[in-house]
Formats: sequence, C-alpha cells, structure tokens
Amino acid sequence: MLKDLKLFTELAEYLISEEKNNPVATPIDTSKLYETLDISLNENPTIDQDFIAALKGIIKSTPKTASTSFFNQLFGGRIDRATLGDLLAVMLNNSMYTYKVAGPQVGIEKTILHTICNMIGYPDTADGTFAPGGSMSNYMAVLMARDKYNPKARNEGISNKMTLYTSAASHYSIAKNASFIGVGRDQVRAIKTNDKGQMQAKDLDQQIAKDIDLGFQPFFVNATAGTTVLGAFDDVEQISKVCKKHDLWLHLDGAYCGAVIFSDDYKHLVKGIEHTNSFSVNAHKMLGTPLSCSIIVTKEKKHLHQSFSNDAEYLYQTNDDDFNLGKTSLQCGRRNDALKFWTLWKSIGHKGLKTIVNHQFNLAKFARDYINQHPDYTLYSFEDSISVCFNYKNIPANKLCTALYEDAQLMVGFGNFNNKEFVRMVTINSQLQEKDIVNFFTTIENFPI
Repeated sequence: MLKDLKLFTELAEYLISEEKNNPVATPIDTSKLYETLDISLNENPTIDQDFIAALKGIIKSTPKTASTSFFNQLFGGRIDRATLGDLLAVMLNNSMYTYKVAGPQVGIEKTILHTICNMIGYPDTADGTFAPGGSMSNYMAVLMARDKYNPKARNEGISNKMTLYTSAASHYSIAKNASFIGVGRDQVRAIKTNDKGQMQAKDLDQQIAKDIDLGFQPFFVNATAGTTVLGAFDDVEQISKVCKKHDLWLHLDGAYCGAVIFSDDYKHLVKGIEHTNSFSVNAHKMLGTPLSCSIIVTKEKKHLHQSFSNDAEYLYQTNDDDFNLGKTSLQCGRRNDALKFWTLWKSIGHKGLKTIVNHQFNLAKFARDYINQHPDYTLYSFEDSISVCFNYKNIPANKLCTALYEDAQLMVGFGNFNNKEFVRMVTINSQLQEKDIVNFFTTIENFPI
C-alpha cells in the first residue's frame, strides 16, 4: 500500500504540473481514442513501467477541470482541504447506510444536514440526506411530493393525472424525473420566464388554476436558485405564496447557486427559502468540493422515511433509525460524500465559505465590467449571477467555443436563451483571480478565427 501511495503522490505531482504547463488538454478525436492511449485490458499483468506510462498518458489527455483555463461547466477548481477529505473517505471506504459500518461518519453527515436546515429556517422536524448528484436530489424531492399528495402511489401506482410545474429555464432533470415517478413528461408545465430567466409567479398561478379546472391534480412546483444558462434566481417568496394558495409542494433546486445561503451579502437571492418544503444544493459547485457532493433537505423528515424507508433485517441490526441513514436514502450502499465537505467547512468555518461564495460574484462582476468596456463584446447576463454570457465580434458562439477547445486554448461552453446563442463562461472556480479573467478574454481576442 505504501508503494502505491508513493506512486499516487508522483501522479498527483504530474497532474499539477500538467495543469500549470498545459492547462487545456489537447483533445483526442473519438475515432482515434483507442489507438492513441493504452487503455486496453489484457490477459497478462502490465509491468509497472508500462502501467505508470499508461496512467500518465491518461492524465495528460484528460480535461483539466482545476486549471485556470476551465470555464466550461458549473464546477471547477480544487480546494485543498476538501480534496483531503475526499481522499480520506476513499481510504476509510465506509458505506453510509448504517451506523454500525460508518460510525462517526454518520454524525458528520447529520451535522452538515442539521446545520443547513437551521441556516435556512427549517424547524426541528427537518432532515436530509446526500444524493448522487443534483438530478437525483430533484428526483427525491418530486418523489416525496408525489407520495405526500398521492399516498397510494407507492403501492398501487398512479391512476390519476398529476401535474408539476417548473420554469422554462429550469434544469432538464425535472422532466426526466416526472417520467421516473410515473407522472409522465407530458404532465410537466413549463412556466414562462421574464427576460432574466426568472419564473413568473402570475403565469404559474394561472396554469395551476387551469389544470384544476381541467380535473388534474397539481402537486409540485420546482423553483431554481441559479438557472443552468443565465444563473437566474427565481423569486421564492412570490412563488411560495402561489404554492400556499393551492397547497402544493415547493422545492428549491439550488444545485448551481444554492450556496448563497452561506453569504450574508447574497442570501437575499433566496429570500423566502424557509417557506419551501425541500431544498437542494451541490457543494461540488459553488463551494468547490470534489465531485460529487449533493445535499437535499426537507422540512418534515417523515417524508424521507415514507418514500425511502424499507425494512431489511440483514442490514439494520443495531442503533435507532436516526443513525441508520439507509432508511432515509435513495440508495443502499452509498459512498461517504459528507467528509470532504466537512473537512472544508471545519477548516475554514462559516466565514471561509462566505468568502468563497462572495469571490465568485466579484469575479463575475469583474468579467461583466471588462465586457462593457470593450465594444467588440455584447453582454447578455446581468448582476447577481456568476454566469457571464456574451458574444464577441458576432462570431457564432458554438464556432468560437469549439475552435478554442480543439486548439487547446480554453474550455468554455455556449448557451441559448430567447433564441439568442452566446458564450457562457462561469466564475464558479473560487481559485481564479482577476488576472485569469483577463487572460480568458485576451486569449479570445488573440485567437485567429
């Protein structure tokens, strides 16, 4: 084991060197992948020299998500103390379904969940769990809502038309999850948004009333804290009034930007969060923990038990249900995603998490100011968003982003809103500095296209 730990250190140092010297990996065309890299599996063992060479080849060609040239996804960077926690979780190799096999790691997870519940104004009856990604957090929320409003569905299936509501700019998982729970994609209502991509509460109210008149059973509304493209925040307070009027479950999908709850300067963007029935946030996004670290909490923990608990004598042999997390989880065997967030939070405190969140908004403002000062750019985004959307010299966004990627200059994606396509850079990597933002733009300006 010590030999392999030494090898790991060597490979980690090689990765860090590559991130610095070649921050954008030269992409390999899919048609040439298997002939370019030695990733075959053979009958005989691979000698160490060839094994190490193969690993270094893979490292060299893998996209560098922690580099200062990576602006492509809603995650990025690497925070040391969070990485430390993830490495420890791998070495400890606990599964989180029972206290017997996870021990104090259960307490670590519960401490994170209960602290978040307290922060957002949930009562003592609240609880939560860690899910394998934001899509699954949303799945758990809509499933709990289905079971609350249609309790027979768990055993008998759905026999009536249930409807759910989300903005036209929300995450694609909402429609997918409607299919998973038996409600069906056709019963998802896409609510109109304003020019910032925020759900319009008035249109939501009207659509719900229309469905009730048609004999449907509305049951769930999904609001968003940080839409995927523009990074918009729905008005939770106004939407919650509509949900209360019609008695619907309100979920706040904060996978992208729900971490604003940690910042006194930006938590107003989710004002009214205490009125939601459930809330999800991905610590692997704004808070920089390694993938994946997805959290969902609900105001009434009984809904977790009602939707996800199942007796299994061969598993639950000791301790009470509060410490046997498999009773409130989507999964049985589940890796420890809490420890890496705890090591980060424990080491830097609430103040440190606030600094991480604020820095991303400051970087986004710096980027918007740069764009506004240069006439070759057109800005499409707005304040209070860490998504910076723009076009440069009327070059098609998909053409520019693809060319930059293929030439190993930058990794940045493009998006579309209201039939306008644009480059979407995200300032979610809290390790970035203003000089990295300037380098991003000068790379585009010097790129021959």
